[in-house]
Amino acid sequence: MANSSQRDADQMVGNQVKAKNDGGGVCLMSNVWRDEQHPSFINFISNFLCSNSFRLNFVPIAPDLIFNCGGLSVAFAFLTSWECSNTSSIFSRVQKLKKQFANLYVVVVLPTKEQNDSFVQSYFRNGMEIGKPPFVAVQDIEMGFEKIVKIAHSRGACKQQDIISKLRTERKRSVQVMDAFRRVMSSVPGLDDHDANSLNQAIGSIEAIAKASKEYILENTDLSVEKAERIRSFFRDPKLYLSPKIN
Repeated sequence: MANSSQRDADQMVGNQVKAKNDGGGVCLMSNVWRDEQHPSFINFISNFLCSNSFRLNFVPIAPDLIFNCGGLSVAFAFLTSWECSNTSSIFSRVQKLKKQFANLYVVVVLPTKEQNDSFVQSYFRNGMEIGKPPFVAVQDIEMGFEKIVKIAHSRGACKQQDIISKLRTERKRSVQVMDAFRRVMSSVPGLDDHDANSLNQAIGSIEAIAKASKEYILENTDLSVEKAERIRSFFRDPKLYLSPKIN
């Protein structure tokens, strides 16, 4: 048994090194929870994480596992054994974790009908609110951990998609703002896109350009004296900037 445990530990260390080189997500595992599990199961976890490019670190944390994936942290309470006679302490712990972690899941291994019935009865008896946090029931511990990795990965992927979507929206808005800026500046007689870009980079907004002196424009851009004077006249004469332009 000792030799088997040592082999498991050695293989797990090797997997950690390999996973670190892969640059995937990170799985933080509670020291206390790890010590409560059989070494072969910890080795299974290490292998599974390595194959999915996750690094595994053992740390003193309140939940059993925390996954950092795609810029999102997801916490898990992983109940690998359900004791029908000791359910109140389980739900009390879950309630505490729910207050500490916005993204919390509880994975429960319920291989027998008796355990499943006990879980359902105690769930409502302890005043749990459905879906807060979500509970995931599984048949065995390996299936439970696979579910955990899938949840963490999918939540991380959704977070990444949300970030990408926001970046695309921001870029689209930036392009629209620049187009509007160019349309306004092109209304100034004699100015082209290069002049508009130069003014935008050196001075900034339409309001700032309207307030800028001819000397300031000449000092900070490559525009000619004639163009600087036209800009000054354009923003100071309502007949110019309010009159319709025909392209």
